[in-house]
Amino acid sequence: MALIASFITQGLQMLLVLALAPLLVGFTRKVKARLLRRRGPSIIQPYRDLLRLIRKEAVIAENASWLFRVSPYLIFAATWVAAALVPTFATNLQFSWTADLIVITALLGSARFMLALAGMDVGTSFGGIGSSREIMFASIAEPAMLLVVFTLALVAGSTQLSAIADFMVSHASLRVSLGLALAALIIVALAENSRIPVDNPATHLELTMVHEAMVLEYSGRHLAVIEFAAALKLLLYVSLIACLFAPWGIALTGNAVSAYVVGALSYVGKLAVGGLLLALFETSIAKMRVFRVPDFIGIALMLGLLGVLLLFVSGSF
Repeated sequence: MALIASFITQGLQMLLVLALAPLLVGFTRKVKARLLRRRGPSIIQPYRDLLRLIRKEAVIAENASWLFRVSPYLIFAATWVAAALVPTFATNLQFSWTADLIVITALLGSARFMLALAGMDVGTSFGGIGSSREIMFASIAEPAMLLVVFTLALVAGSTQLSAIADFMVSHASLRVSLGLALAALIIVALAENSRIPVDNPATHLELTMVHEAMVLEYSGRHLAVIEFAAALKLLLYVSLIACLFAPWGIALTGNAVSAYVVGALSYVGKLAVGGLLLALFETSIAKMRVFRVPDFIGIALMLGLLGVLLLFVSGSF
């Protein structure tokens, strides 16, 4: 009976991230519009957009290969698995032994690789520009992410997310290395999700776009799957920051059902705070030039390296 309940809880978490990902995007857009003194779309507009795209016929270029057709589903699958592995409202679920930071980094890297290949498959100039910029940014963002992983592993003694969350709840303290890791992770999250100041997801300017350039040739159900994967990726990073640096309210092993309810409510609250802070940040800063983006992501690399070095120099940091 306990095994069945564990599988049900794990399934609820997998469905929860699917249900909340478009809502987080809609909430962020709504708050951003309000901050700009505009009415803005409804927070459920992303759901309507996904349904509209699914109903449309997919238009595929004549020279597109099988990779172009398969990539959206592979990207969605890798992103969904990575998002479902992050503890949202409870730790030590049925598949928590696979919820490793290195595994999640590898899944996100695989999804990025497939997206870059799909952008170059048709042979358009926009797709090539977007793919080259994506790989250039990833060559700095991925090492920065790994340094954040190493910092957290040195502090908690494990790379498993459930173990790190349990450690943060029971050994909550202010550490310089954790602050550096948090700042580095936020910068990586902005770069990986193509948000301001790295990229503007609401524009299609040829000289500045990164993510949108790689998906310009997609339409219909293929574009819906890619947009859904992008929403899942945004939710993944917000969930990752909440799990690693603000795990309070999350249900631990052996808690009652009420603890899971409180954990789910606290998780929704954390997503709301994350969407609010993201909208506030994007309305208060301008997009930077493309050639300055590597310097911006390089800050995350240096912060992660400083966090690791501080832990090696002194365990108190």
